[in-house]
Amino acid sequence: MSLNEILHTATSGLAASQAGMRSVSNNIANVGVSGYARERTTISTATTAGRVTGVLIGQPERVADSFLENAVFRRGGDMGRSEAVASYLDRLQALLGAPGAESGIAGRIDAIAASAATMTGASGSPETIAQFTGNVQDALLSIKQLDGDVKNLRADVETELGYTVDRINVLLDQIHDLNDQIAQTGGQSANGAENRRVAAVDELSTLMKVNVRQQQDGRVTIETGSGQVLLDRRLRLLSYPAGPGASQPTYPPIDIRFADAAGMPGAATGDRIDSSAIGGKLGGLIDTRDRTLPDFTEKLGVLFTGLADTLNAASNAGTAVPAPATLTGRESGLVGTDRLGFTGAAVFAVLAADGTLVATTTVDFDALGPAATVDDAIAAINAGLAPEATAQMIDGVLSISATGAGNGIAVAQSDTAPSDRAGIGFSHHFGLNDLVRSETSALAPSGFIPADPHGFAPGQTAQITLRDLSGRTLTSDTLTGSVGPTFGDLLTELNTSPLGGFGVFSMDDKGRIAFAPGAASTGSTISIPSDSTDRMGTGRTFSSLSGLTGNASGSRSANVIPGILGDPKKLPLARLQLDAAIGEKAVGTGDIRGAEDFVENLANAVDLGKDGDSTLDSFASLLLGKAGAESAQARSAYDDAAARREDATIRRDNFAGVNIDEELAQMVVLQNSYSASARVITTASDMYDTLLAMLN
Repeated sequence: MSLNEILHTATSGLAASQAGMRSVSNNIANVGVSGYARERTTISTATTAGRVTGVLIGQPERVADSFLENAVFRRGGDMGRSEAVASYLDRLQALLGAPGAESGIAGRIDAIAASAATMTGASGSPETIAQFTGNVQDALLSIKQLDGDVKNLRADVETELGYTVDRINVLLDQIHDLNDQIAQTGGQSANGAENRRVAAVDELSTLMKVNVRQQQDGRVTIETGSGQVLLDRRLRLLSYPAGPGASQPTYPPIDIRFADAAGMPGAATGDRIDSSAIGGKLGGLIDTRDRTLPDFTEKLGVLFTGLADTLNAASNAGTAVPAPATLTGRESGLVGTDRLGFTGAAVFAVLAADGTLVATTTVDFDALGPAATVDDAIAAINAGLAPEATAQMIDGVLSISATGAGNGIAVAQSDTAPSDRAGIGFSHHFGLNDLVRSETSALAPSGFIPADPHGFAPGQTAQITLRDLSGRTLTSDTLTGSVGPTFGDLLTELNTSPLGGFGVFSMDDKGRIAFAPGAASTGSTISIPSDSTDRMGTGRTFSSLSGLTGNASGSRSANVIPGILGDPKKLPLARLQLDAAIGEKAVGTGDIRGAEDFVENLANAVDLGKDGDSTLDSFASLLLGKAGAESAQARSAYDDAAARREDATIRRDNFAGVNIDEELAQMVVLQNSYSASARVITTASDMYDTLLAMLN
């Protein structure tokens, strides 16, 4: 080997040691940087004509395993989703209060039952009655407050969802730029850019579930978990309209669009994100916004409906002492020309201020015949009570007024054949003696049959949406009433619409419309985002009359009737003495038999329509217990997902991360190699000097 070859070989060894030291120093400097993958300088033997001529120095390479990195990305999606869900369910649980708290919904209902029981043993003192009505009002306010709090929570989810979409777009744009930088290196080292890209993909994977694939030119392509392309050689961005950050009936889907020249969402790709299947934090937020919180609100509405129905059933069975001069009902959805639909009989009486019977009549609805209308019943009341009282219906509201000064009106069920439409009595159906009222709900089943006219005018519509278990919209339809004039025609329209492809709509014997999902759409739920219908000018919509969803329960405008809340004597606790003759006492001031009805009704199961029969206490406990269980499950799921991701991260970092001891050992090896190469160069230089001296 010539001296030139010796010098060349030693010099290449010196350069190799320097390159190795450079990588070691970079590794040691980044030992505390999360996600940094250590560098390794590759070297190989240089040969010329079969002879070893030193060492070749390659580009510094990242020591990383794509399998381990992808494992972190996959588990990031699960962690991000469970963290988002757990966070908001924890907040929902905080709104519900501690189990057994008196201020909670279940505690409020228990307080109503307890104060009703107290009324039965206190001779109906004003204090106990005021406590009872106050507890009812407190329960209604608690339901309204909780409904509003959940609505605000849903608005917070929507706001965070918008921020998440923005962050995803920033990360996609950053990864796209880094792809270009890495591809343009032409095989040169791009470890810094690759580390930054891994960190960006790492964060992106917690925001949405992604599939990452490495390309030959160094780029990565990114797809959603369901295969929608987000990044290849062309950047795509998420497009979501900036809303007010408020709770809304429906939300638009998230479109996937090509990025334009300005880096903004441009032309549509045809792909969209419309369900929680997207995974990650984004999927968790969509699931919470579109499924979890609306489901809770819907069940809360069902609870309110059951509470109002239970209390009004008891109050409509009695009368106040003295009886009110006018009994004014609520908007039941019926008008005078509607089919009466009552069986049995009801007793209508005019009472003097001291409870003396002035006039009475028993209206036998069976005797009026199956073709009788509401106007026929009103005419029968007027004929029986004239000239002491008059009944009339205006805009769907029935009222009965005494004509004599100081007289009042009482209504009772026949003791032999109680009146019945949709399982409730005449007074209850029209709300003549209600305790609870709502401006937006009839608070009672309608009792319509398919042959009854629906009464919705042309142009009035209801948008009906069907969602699956993940909250994704399966289909939507606008109910117009154009098929025909009856409720049966509405059922036909619904069953022949796209909604009918997922289940069957039917009407029960109480006039409620129910949806039974098919086997392929088990667990799907109906919602009515918008409704402009108004049955014959009564103010009652398809949503409130159909009972399809608890969101139309009317809880947001519910209150105890102000007159009763302000004057305990106006609570209808007395019972009309049906066998009293004209001139005899028909009610007494000490009669509080109605308190027993409140106690009994609150303890009995109530018909909650599609949610079956249940006592209010059981349903409230189930509702709150389910929310608590879901919160605990979500927190447990997050802990598990976080632990799995941490395990994947540790395994990735153990392989790719910096180990100080290993780097220091490598540094000693490189130092020795550098020193040895330097000594070879020194020796070769001395040999050159000796050779030159000999020649001289």
